[in-house]
Amino acid sequence: MSTSPSYEDLVAENVQLRLLVAELQRANKVLTERVAELEARLGQSPRNSSKPPSSEGYEKPAPKSLRQKTDRPSGGQTGHKGHSLERVTAPDEVLVHEPLVCGGCGESLAGAPVVSTESRQVFDLPPIKVWITEHRIRHLRCSCGHVSMAEVPAGVGAPAQYGPRVRALGVYLLTVQHLPLERAAQLMGEVVGAPVSQGSLVTWQGEAAAGLDGFDEALVRGLTAADVLGADETGIRVNGKLVWVHASRTDSLTRYTVSPKRGYAGMEDAGVLTKLAPATVLVTDFFRPYWNLDVLHAACCAHLSRELVAASERDGQEGWAVGMERLLAEINRVAHRAREIGGTALAPDLLAKYQRRYDEFIRAGWAENPSFSPGTHATKRPKHVNLLDRLDGHREEVLRFATDLRVPFTNNGSERDIRPLKIKMKVSGGLRSMPGAEAFCRLRSYFSTAAKQGQAAFDAMVMLHNGNPWQPAIS
Repeated sequence: MSTSPSYEDLVAENVQLRLLVAELQRANKVLTERVAELEARLGQSPRNSSKPPSSEGYEKPAPKSLRQKTDRPSGGQTGHKGHSLERVTAPDEVLVHEPLVCGGCGESLAGAPVVSTESRQVFDLPPIKVWITEHRIRHLRCSCGHVSMAEVPAGVGAPAQYGPRVRALGVYLLTVQHLPLERAAQLMGEVVGAPVSQGSLVTWQGEAAAGLDGFDEALVRGLTAADVLGADETGIRVNGKLVWVHASRTDSLTRYTVSPKRGYAGMEDAGVLTKLAPATVLVTDFFRPYWNLDVLHAACCAHLSRELVAASERDGQEGWAVGMERLLAEINRVAHRAREIGGTALAPDLLAKYQRRYDEFIRAGWAENPSFSPGTHATKRPKHVNLLDRLDGHREEVLRFATDLRVPFTNNGSERDIRPLKIKMKVSGGLRSMPGAEAFCRLRSYFSTAAKQGQAAFDAMVMLHNGNPWQPAIS
């Protein structure tokens, strides 16, 4: 015969059930947040995050530009200079082709008069082979009996060696074209007829980098004296370990350094950003160590625009995020046109109008998120709230490009300058040693700066291997 549970048993069972419900609610909250985070990651694209376009694979969606429509037609604009292969007036070789027989009656055309000539030019490479120069250094005996040897030309130090152009090509393939050592050595042997070992290529690269002391000193002087510069950093693998490349740049100068440290300590090792004057404008993303520097800061609005797109598309913040993104794009267009006509700042009344609209979107953002307030971090906040807080607390830095037309809208120049390091990692997987990484960064600084100032990379490398490295113009 069964007995009914006692009151005490029911109370105990109720307590256990309540505890179980509370535990399930906590677990459900954790899982819900995790699912939301994973869905947000899946929803990331180059439009709303810093992911590269190549990450989209074959399921790339239809393009949706962040640019607003203008009255300009699509395609090349008026005055745009096209690029095509143009004929030369003095070809290296001329071959004459004449018909042998008449295409009408079949008679021989020997001795027939030429009535017109049509010329066509083919641009090709001559057969590539190593040019070998033998230096015969004579020893002459004087009547006094002393034997004198002729002065050995500079750079001729062994019975058989490769010259500066071959060495320059090897380092160029490694540092500019990002070939791995094995493939660079293979190309040198098969195409140029100069079989070299991987060890020789490494030695040549180190020797080339060592010849850039004066160039590097000039870079540091130019960058630390700049009025506006950008900075970025990226991780690379060296001997299987993660290290950091720091880039400092202007439109005419680029300098890379490598350090095992990412933050402020890495910037100190690089020796540029920590030496800037307080009046210098530094354009960066919101990586915190940059904002510890005593300079005038400017925020990269490309990063902010992608975050605003993400806030509107993924987080339901269309009300203020779309408006703010379009406002920043509008101010950028106006600032760009002002620069084109030689302006240094926007008209005060126009700038004040933009600042009022900026404030309106900030207020609308907080109104859409009443559970949060500026500057508070007591609880975990959604990404769009953190974005809103940054836009609110760094208005001056976000709109620096509008108040000072020397300042660019984005830090895309720094991202473009850092991209060769990512290409090197994709091609080679990593670098073998820190000395090799330091040599690579110093040479990349040389090539990037040369390209910005109109100097061909290979010619600059030949100059370096001839002991006369190209020097940048420092404004």
